[in-house]
Amino acid sequence: MKSNMRKIKLIWDFRGPFSSKTAEHHEIHLKEYIVSEQLDLNITGFEVYNEMHSIAYMVVTENNMIPVRDALKPHRGEIFE
Repeated sequence: MKSNMRKIKLIWDFRGPFSSKTAEHHEIHLKEYIVSEQLDLNITGFEVYNEMHSIAYMVVTENNMIPVRDALKPHRGEIFE
């Protein structure tokens, strides 16, 4: 597949004292989803912003964004550079 398509970073926000562990664990499920759905991209991760806010994320191509969004219900998304 030609990869000139825009990439979208789907983001799940977690808040509270256990947000970092929750985000880290959520990334495991995102990786499992990528394998089960045989998606082209396998960019995932989690980031800790502070002790009360962390995110998990998954990067998808624009053509996969709507089915993945509808299945996994991220809180927000942004263009991935």
